[in-house]
Amino acid sequence: MNVKRNRFRTLLSVGLCCAIILFSSNKNSEIEAQVNRSGKAKVRNYITPKTQKAIDRGLEFLAASQHDDGSFGSGSAYPRNVAVTALSGMAFLSAGSTPGRGRYGKHVDQAVSFIVASAKPSGYIISSDSASHGPLYGHGFATLFLAEVYGMSRNKSVHQVLKKAVKLIVNSQNKEGGWRYYPESKDADISVTVCLVMALRAARNCGIFVPKNTIDRCIAYVKRSQNPDGGFRYQVTRKGESRFPLSAAGIVALYSSGQYKGKEIQRSLQYLLKFQPRGDIFHYEIHYFYGHYYAVQAMWHAGENYWKRWYPSIRSELLRRQLNNGSWPDTSICNEYGTAMACIVLQMPNDSVPIFQK
Repeated sequence: MNVKRNRFRTLLSVGLCCAIILFSSNKNSEIEAQVNRSGKAKVRNYITPKTQKAIDRGLEFLAASQHDDGSFGSGSAYPRNVAVTALSGMAFLSAGSTPGRGRYGKHVDQAVSFIVASAKPSGYIISSDSASHGPLYGHGFATLFLAEVYGMSRNKSVHQVLKKAVKLIVNSQNKEGGWRYYPESKDADISVTVCLVMALRAARNCGIFVPKNTIDRCIAYVKRSQNPDGGFRYQVTRKGESRFPLSAAGIVALYSSGQYKGKEIQRSLQYLLKFQPRGDIFHYEIHYFYGHYYAVQAMWHAGENYWKRWYPSIRSELLRRQLNNGSWPDTSICNEYGTAMACIVLQMPNDSVPIFQK
């Protein structure tokens, strides 16, 4: 009799455990589904059908503008430029395409091939057809793009180029802790410095070794560039006014270093809010896309209170500025550059690219 009771109790316990596990599993699945639906709903709230149509037209313009060698760029100064190519590739990644996969997977592959082919034995990524002013910008954006691609594909040829590209950045850091236009520069500016620290962060995220001391010295340089008003100036060694594009870049560098709170962050955000898009007033027109590329990242990291104020404003402004052929005009570099930057900004809510993720 006792044996039967024990067996019954055992069976009852097992049954209850199975029921609890099944209930928990169903409950977790339900919660996960709710989170996924909530995330998609938030994206739809920001990327409206009108916005998505503008993005699609922009990406179609970029795809049609890609050269046979995989590069992007036009005009006399930027015909086949590694920075414009990298940013165009990032625009496709932001749409959810990956190397060889998705609507623009082929275009991503071709962009990667061009950048890999542009890498010198020293690790320097530069196109001889489009050296441009400040080629270390191009190297930084190209390194950033390759890091994102390597993280998605684990392509061995990309890995080899990426390691050398990162090593060149690390070895060319100057005594101030920053970088300028060329690897051998003796001075530094915050603009190039932020571009390269973002490349290093992306490389570290995908498993490439980056010395901690390199990052620490770089962030120290960025912090020294901050003015009392919360904005950032061009160079530490020169007294200068704060500027919107540099300030947006500076705060993104702080976020990238893991600093999300503190007086430096709050002062920077309050400074940036002075330049919230307001229709036909375009701040710093010559560096318009550069500034908003970093500003949208800063507001994305800052949280919902900042994001819900900023994104709808820049979204409306960009939708008004799009041309009939789907591109966004940029007279300082080229329309492919303006279009790539605009598509990246508008697609930030997709949260598709690791370097832009919170």
